[in-house]
Amino acid sequence: RRGPRAPRAGAAGGAPGPGGAPRPALLEPVGEGLRRDFRGRFLPNLASDLADGLNLKCLASVLFMAFACLAPAVAFGGLLEVQTQGAMGAFEMITATSLCGCVYALCSGQPMTIIGSTGPVLAFTTILYSVSQQMGLPFFPVYAWTGLWSAGMLGVCALTSASNLVRYLTRFTDEVFSGLISAIFVFEAAKSLGALVASPAVAPAEALLSVVLALATFAGAMVFRDLRAGPYFPRPVREALSDFGPTLSIIAATCLAWAALAHWPGVSLDFLKLPATLAPSGSRPWLVDLWAVPLSVRLGSVVPAFMLTILMFFDQNITTRLVNSKDNRMVKGEAYHQDMAVVAALMAAMSVMGLPWLVAATVRSINHLKSLATTAVVLEEGGPEGGAGGGAGAARIVAMQEQRVTNFGIHLAVGLSLLFGRGLLTAIPQAVLMGLFLYLGISAIRGNQFLERVGLLFMERSRMPKAPWTTQLPLSTTNRYTLLQIASLVALYQLKESRIGILFPALIGGLQLILIAARRAGWFSDADLEVLDTE
Repeated sequence: RRGPRAPRAGAAGGAPGPGGAPRPALLEPVGEGLRRDFRGRFLPNLASDLADGLNLKCLASVLFMAFACLAPAVAFGGLLEVQTQGAMGAFEMITATSLCGCVYALCSGQPMTIIGSTGPVLAFTTILYSVSQQMGLPFFPVYAWTGLWSAGMLGVCALTSASNLVRYLTRFTDEVFSGLISAIFVFEAAKSLGALVASPAVAPAEALLSVVLALATFAGAMVFRDLRAGPYFPRPVREALSDFGPTLSIIAATCLAWAALAHWPGVSLDFLKLPATLAPSGSRPWLVDLWAVPLSVRLGSVVPAFMLTILMFFDQNITTRLVNSKDNRMVKGEAYHQDMAVVAALMAAMSVMGLPWLVAATVRSINHLKSLATTAVVLEEGGPEGGAGGGAGAARIVAMQEQRVTNFGIHLAVGLSLLFGRGLLTAIPQAVLMGLFLYLGISAIRGNQFLERVGLLFMERSRMPKAPWTTQLPLSTTNRYTLLQIASLVALYQLKESRIGILFPALIGGLQLILIAARRAGWFSDADLEVLDTE
C-alpha cells in the first residue's frame, strides 16, 4: 500500500533534500550553496557520471538528442537571423549550442539538464535589437553589456543560494510550466504544417507530402517508444528498438521523402538549412568591441539586464526543478547553485563573443531524461504490475541512467555536424524536423499527472484509474484543481503571444499565488493539496 506522504514542497520546514537529508536554510552564508553542490554532488559522483554513460542506451540517447537539439537550434537561429536583420543567425546558434552544451555537461552539478535557446530569451534578444536600432546604437556592444550585467547578477544569485527560493514552488507550478513549454513545441509544429497547407504558393502535392512526412516521423517515434511495453520480440530487442526509435524514424522518413521525390519529379520540399561558411554573420570579428558605446550606455544596460536576469533565473530553476523531480528517480542529488554559476559564466562568454544566450531548455531536458529512463507498469495503489493492491497500472520511471556522457556527446555531435556533416544533414526535409518537434512536445507531457487528470474530465467513472486523486478525494475536487491548471495554462499561453510576452517566465512564480488564493477561498483544503500538490 502507499507509504506515508512526504511533506509538500513549500510547506513549513520544506521537503527533505536528496537522500532524505533536510533542506538547507533559505538564507545561507555567501558561497555555501556552491560549496555544498561541488562537494556533495559534483566531486563524489564525477567518476560514476563518466563510467555510467558507456552503454548502448546512452548511445541511443546521444543519436536521438543530437537531432532534438540541432533542430531547435536551426529553427531558432533562422528566426533570430530574420528578426535581427542578419546580425545573428543559425551559425551563431549552433556554435553556442555546441560550445555551451559541452562545457555545461562537464562543469555543471546536474548534467541531466540540457541547455539551449528558449522562446522568451529569443524574444528578449529581438526586442533589445529593435531598441538599439531605434536609439541609433550599435547592437553588439549593447548586447554584450546587457549580457555581462545579467551574468554578474546570476553569479550573485549563485553565491547567495537564491535558488533555494524554488522550494516555494509545487507540483501545480511545475505541471503548468511543463505543459506550457510542451504546448509551444506542439503548436509551432502544427503552425508550420498548417502554413504549408494554407499557402497558395505551395503546391498541394508538396503540402500533402510534408504533412505525411511529419506525421510518419511522429508516429514512427511513438510506435518505437511504446514497443518497450509490448509483447512483440525478445525484451533486449524491444529495448534497443525503443531506445533508437526516434533516430530510426528520422532515417525512415527521410528515405521516404527521397523515394517520393524520385517518383514525382515535379514535387519539391524544403530541406534543413545550415550556414554555408563557418564564420559569424555579417563578417564581423569574433569578439565584440565593448568600448564602442559611451559610458552612459554601458551603465544604462543594467536596466534591461535586470529583466533578462529574471527570465534566465526562472527558466533555469524551474526546468532544473522538473529534472530533479522525485518522479524521475534521481539518486545522485541536485546542484541548483553550481548549475546557475555555470550558466552565468557561459552567458558572460557568449556576450563577449556576440553569440546567443542559452539556459536550461525544458522540453529537451525532459526528453533527455525519458531517453535514459527505465520504465515499468506500476500499480498506483500497490506496487509493480502483478503485486498486491489491485489498482490500475500506469507507466512510471523506476530507474534513471544518471551520467554526464550523453550531454557532452549530444553537443559534441551538434558541433561536428556543423563542421563535417552539413551535406548529410541538409538532406533531411524540414517536415521531418517538424515531426520531431511534435514528438518532443507530446513525449515531454506524456506521463505527466496533469495530463492524466485532464483525461478524468472525459472518462466514465467506473473506468477511472485507482490513483490517489480518484480514491482519496471527491472527483469534483480533483477536477476543480485540474481546471484551475488548464485555465492558468491558457492564460500563460495568451500572455506569451501578447505584447508583454517577454515577461511570462517571470510571472510563472505567480502561479503559486493563484493556488494560495484558491486555497484561502476554500476551493481546496490542506488535506486536498497533500494528495494533489504533493512533490
